[in-house]
Amino acid sequence: MNKKQCNTVEVIRFRRFARKSFSAFRSMQKVITIGFLSGCTLINAHAAMVNPEEKIRIDNSLDSIAPGELDEVVVTATKVELPSGIAAKQVTIVGRTEIEQAPVKSVQDLLNYVAEVDLLQRSPHGVQADISLRGGSADQVAILLNGVNLTNPQTGHYSLDIPVNLSDIERIEILQGPTSLAYGASAMSGGINIITKKDTASNAYAKLEGGMYGLFGAELRGAYQAKNYTHSLSVGYGRSDGYIRNSDYNILNSLLQSRFTMDNEAIIDFQFGYNAKKYGANTFYSAAYPNQYDDTKGVFASVRGETRGKLKLIPQIYWSSHYDCFQLIREGTPDVPAWYKDHNYHRSDLFGINLNAQYSSRFGITSFGGEIRNEGILSSVLGNTMTDTIGKYTKTYNRTNINYFAEHNVMLDRLTISVGGVLNYNTAIVNTFRFYPAINVSYRPTDRLSLYASWDMATRMPTFTELFYTTRTHVGNARLLPEYTRSAEVGFRYHSRILSVNSSAFYSEGENLIDWIYNETDSKWYSVNVAKGSKLSTIGASGNVVVDFENIVGSAQPVNLLRIGYQYLTQSSDAASYNNPISHYVFNYLKHKFTATFNHDIVKNMSMTWNFRWQDRQGSYTQYVDLKPAVKVDYKPFFVLDLKVDYTLKGFNIFVAANNIFDNTYVDFGNIPQPGFWLTGGVSYIFH
Repeated sequence: MNKKQCNTVEVIRFRRFARKSFSAFRSMQKVITIGFLSGCTLINAHAAMVNPEEKIRIDNSLDSIAPGELDEVVVTATKVELPSGIAAKQVTIVGRTEIEQAPVKSVQDLLNYVAEVDLLQRSPHGVQADISLRGGSADQVAILLNGVNLTNPQTGHYSLDIPVNLSDIERIEILQGPTSLAYGASAMSGGINIITKKDTASNAYAKLEGGMYGLFGAELRGAYQAKNYTHSLSVGYGRSDGYIRNSDYNILNSLLQSRFTMDNEAIIDFQFGYNAKKYGANTFYSAAYPNQYDDTKGVFASVRGETRGKLKLIPQIYWSSHYDCFQLIREGTPDVPAWYKDHNYHRSDLFGINLNAQYSSRFGITSFGGEIRNEGILSSVLGNTMTDTIGKYTKTYNRTNINYFAEHNVMLDRLTISVGGVLNYNTAIVNTFRFYPAINVSYRPTDRLSLYASWDMATRMPTFTELFYTTRTHVGNARLLPEYTRSAEVGFRYHSRILSVNSSAFYSEGENLIDWIYNETDSKWYSVNVAKGSKLSTIGASGNVVVDFENIVGSAQPVNLLRIGYQYLTQSSDAASYNNPISHYVFNYLKHKFTATFNHDIVKNMSMTWNFRWQDRQGSYTQYVDLKPAVKVDYKPFFVLDLKVDYTLKGFNIFVAANNIFDNTYVDFGNIPQPGFWLTGGVSYIFH
């Protein structure tokens, strides 16, 4: 077996792939084509009806909002974009300044500093990590790029294989709890929407960095602005020899974006991205095999339109494809056992089209529409046996998810009410429609204080891995049932020039939750729905405080900003108390997480940012000794302190970052040690 064989399956013609594997999608092709063309036609027709001099950025229903509130970030907490101050749901925002100051190499590393996010890393710098929100698994979190749902149906382990560089990002929106209306019925425990920059001028950016363990990184980004269009292109590359044996990596990201603005302010957005990773996966999925290796590639494209006026039409079509050549035993490893015949090959594809129509009147904003999303896979391991094989692919599986949604937002002087729901159908569950409602209310007793409450329901279909992955160490379950959850939340937000505070308390109840449970009898992991009829209850609270010292005493003093966050979770389930299982996800959650960020000046043009996090994980894992299971071990609390020093001068930024400066030993997943002290440095420059 050589690397060329791993890539052979990638040159298979898509037409043959679609004809033989995605027969269910073939019946949708006319619908998708007609739907998208109709959407484009609607944009042109509707644009012709809009007065060219009409300058409506936020619909007429927002006219009564205080002018200061319109300066806030517009967020996608519902189907309608609203300023964060009046949105009837809590959204955590990671802004551009936080991103630039953080000592990180990837989105995954950055999210570690958010108290409400449980980031379970197998390896840092964007190699691989699972994101958990409010105790849920990575498969329950929707990952979006500019509103395009790129959540991987094969496994949540790959959902963050997205082609975005840090210099591309304007902000990250983190929406906690069931988010069916905003991100689709499968966003069961929350969603993360990465919003990229919308350049308003031509510019260029370049960065070089290096560090311990053979780390090297380079990033280029450029934007060109003309009268009616903007183009931007970014390319980023990173590599390292690895901090432990078989933890080396090579990562390439590229993202092309274009925005075309019509004379009547209607817009069309296009984006195309490519992501490639090759990395040593030391004990990633089984501690019995430390020489695992993964070679992945992902490509996606989307087109989105948006009109202006009282009736706003937002059609979108997208496609994403992810390739994976997984080596349980890395090529070049000596003494490969006779039973290991070949690697695992997968190709998962997403096709989607949706239309969101929004009508604004004196009664509020009404949003309605639908989405068709097809998910399929070709694999050597996952799915049902194919009649005619395609290269290494011998199995296939396909399903289509259909959502119809409606929502109405009432925005009064001090009150925002959002009521709606999603009617969901999936072809994997015959003759079953389910409705998932959502009610969100926000009340603003003062211009600075907002109180809110919400109640939502959501579902999630099993991933292809949970359904079919069966090996010497894992046993999938093709009869898995969908998961369901309902959640209630209350909270408040306070924002002033010098102080921002938010806090929330929440309760959720899940049914048919899917987990991998370890069986000590045969030393295998089994994919199961947690005890039928057993409900998992999650209770939690979180809070964040931001103090802007510059606005208190002026910029002459050295202290700039302090940000503190904390989240507490507790879960209860009959299945957990009776069986006390060793669990990958359901009974393995972050009980406490505390974060603190402190930014201050050192001398003129030089600043330092400290990032501290402490966390205490509930659950246990089987510790391996000499590649064999030995003893059950509880997760232990740990803390990590990172820092970054920035020196800026005339477009240049020279930086030094030190991660885990106390060289603490810890694990996010059992048996996979995380990096100790790691020093890096580099320089960037912005061309205007």
